[in-house]
Amino acid sequence: MKGTQMVSRLGEILPPGALIEQAPMKEHTSFRIGGPADVLALPATEEQIAGVIRFTRENDIPCHLIGNGSNLLVSDDGLRGVVVKIGKNFSQTRVDGNVITAQAGVLLSRVANLAAEHSLSGLEFASGIPGTLGGAVVMNAGAYGGEMCQVVTSTRFVNRNGEIIELHGDAHGFGYRKSVFGEGDVVLTSCLTLSEGERDDIYAKMSELNAARREKQPLEFPSAGSAFKRPEGAFAAKLIDDAGLRGFSVGDAAVSEKHCGFIVNLGNASCEDVLRLMEQVKERVYAYSGIMLEPEVRYLG
Repeated sequence: MKGTQMVSRLGEILPPGALIEQAPMKEHTSFRIGGPADVLALPATEEQIAGVIRFTRENDIPCHLIGNGSNLLVSDDGLRGVVVKIGKNFSQTRVDGNVITAQAGVLLSRVANLAAEHSLSGLEFASGIPGTLGGAVVMNAGAYGGEMCQVVTSTRFVNRNGEIIELHGDAHGFGYRKSVFGEGDVVLTSCLTLSEGERDDIYAKMSELNAARREKQPLEFPSAGSAFKRPEGAFAAKLIDDAGLRGFSVGDAAVSEKHCGFIVNLGNASCEDVLRLMEQVKERVYAYSGIMLEPEVRYLG
């Protein structure tokens, strides 16, 4: 299906202004890397999201799902088909007692702050994580000893066939940086069950964790967070540092001097720079330690 025809058909599902042709993906990723997407779709309702998913599947059109783009590396050649961005257009929240129900496009940091405003504890760890709720649920995001699996109790999602399904409890299949959600599944809303706490204590804990994050992480450079998953019984950053790779670079992509677990964009890094650097890091760490690192960054190309 040609681009103009695809946009015309999608225009029957989405309102005016919700479709952007040749959207530069570097403007939609925290790495600030990536070529143009054929079409960027910005749905605002569950029906619109499900409609776009069904349309792409029925017409055999590539469909890529993104949130805040905080753990993505996008090809320099861009992306064919449709990129569905679940962002601020789909970010409503509701608080009922100790349960927060939130749409997938809301920033996780906003949900953590909402919890603090209502004296609800359990999301302090998430206050500095830059992604959306949907992405955090899919990858069971975590930091400083906390993980989404500790608070997520139910989730509505659209499967690859455009069907809306609800999961509860263990059915999420949470593990380390993973869940039951697969390629083509789109988280819609999640319910987070928290515990009552003292507002001042909650804010103090969030402030402490965010200060630690600023001190230890290279937030002054574009990145996609931790480049590699934590291997069992070890830490990726230490393995990379011990292999002598602190500051090692390919083009403008570099292992952070501040935190070796991060790969940063020093200015004009390409996707190819990052991929080559990650491959060399994996090879050097394996040669040094016998441990093969697994990427945590999600590549789209």
